[in-house]
Amino acid sequence: MQTIRIKTSSTASSDGAERARPGPGRDLSPLLAGAATAVGGCGAVLALADSDSPLRGPLTLFFLIAAPTAAIAAALRGLEPFGRLVAAVAGSVVVNMLVAQGMLAVHRWSVRGGIVAVTAISALVLLLVLVRRLRGRTARRQGI
Repeated sequence: MQTIRIKTSSTASSDGAERARPGPGRDLSPLLAGAATAVGGCGAVLALADSDSPLRGPLTLFFLIAAPTAAIAAALRGLEPFGRLVAAVAGSVVVNMLVAQGMLAVHRWSVRGGIVAVTAISALVLLLVLVRRLRGRTARRQGI
């Protein structure tokens, strides 16, 4: 389902002025994405290394939520930003619950195994998104 919006001339001109505005808060998205990647990576490394750091729990939890969220959000590129965020966070919770339930069902629960499984699923989703995008570019170049 797609929402169709009609922009008036006053809205379009104010959006253009908003984007062209110089300032320090203009390009925060890449900085925040890099910081989130670093925090999540530290959480995964601390959990896999079995560190006794007090930051291990919160950073690992951040990784377990952020990794699948980022992968699912990349797959849902066509949605509105808020809808994509809600769907990606919900999908992240589902992925984590299914991994935990599967590991408990086969009596193989471990923190390291859960981190590895969530990482593998997130990487697989991201890989599939990249393959789909590259295949779409190739098809457009060939004129199909």
